[in-house]
Amino acid sequence: MPTSENTAWNGGFWTNRYKQAQTGWDLGAPSTPLKSYIDQLSQKDMAILIPGAGNAYEAEYLHRQGFTQVTVMDLSAEPLENLKQRCPEFPEDHLVQGDFFAHQGSYDVILEQTFFCALDPSLREAYVEQMAAILKPQGHLAGVLFDIPLNSDHPPFGGNRDSYRTLFEPHFHFHTWETCYNSIPPRAGNELWINLQPKR
Repeated sequence: MPTSENTAWNGGFWTNRYKQAQTGWDLGAPSTPLKSYIDQLSQKDMAILIPGAGNAYEAEYLHRQGFTQVTVMDLSAEPLENLKQRCPEFPEDHLVQGDFFAHQGSYDVILEQTFFCALDPSLREAYVEQMAAILKPQGHLAGVLFDIPLNSDHPPFGGNRDSYRTLFEPHFHFHTWETCYNSIPPRAGNELWINLQPKR
């Protein structure tokens, strides 16, 4: 299980990154692939989780589009406060500062956006198991994984689609597993779009 000794799983580490404006992953707006996916969703009361959400522009977008059951989770309180300032009407009880691996819930959709790459690779198997556990049987894990090596000693951690497939396959059916066609230019060709459903 994650511990406070694991730098990439330390809330204080991420809080400092926000306070020092060391947030190179932050796009300042919803990720283009996720926005396109959200725009295809029609059931406004579906239970949606965004773990490791950071400044959660996708959650703000969902809320402003009328989705009522969006939960945002992060280890650090800093980005949750940022979301509250930008979107004060966002339900406060849907802002969760906490440990994803200890989280209990049941979701129709979980959105992945730079959470997987923030975790030490030693936590990836636990990530997959937890995702499968808190999704409803017909639920979907949808989002983006970096299909590029990146760093080996600090986040963001990368990888490749073949190793990811080996990781996810025991727990998920694959609906979509392909290079994103609508990444922002700096990430073009380096993002893998996933849409997975738990095996039950």
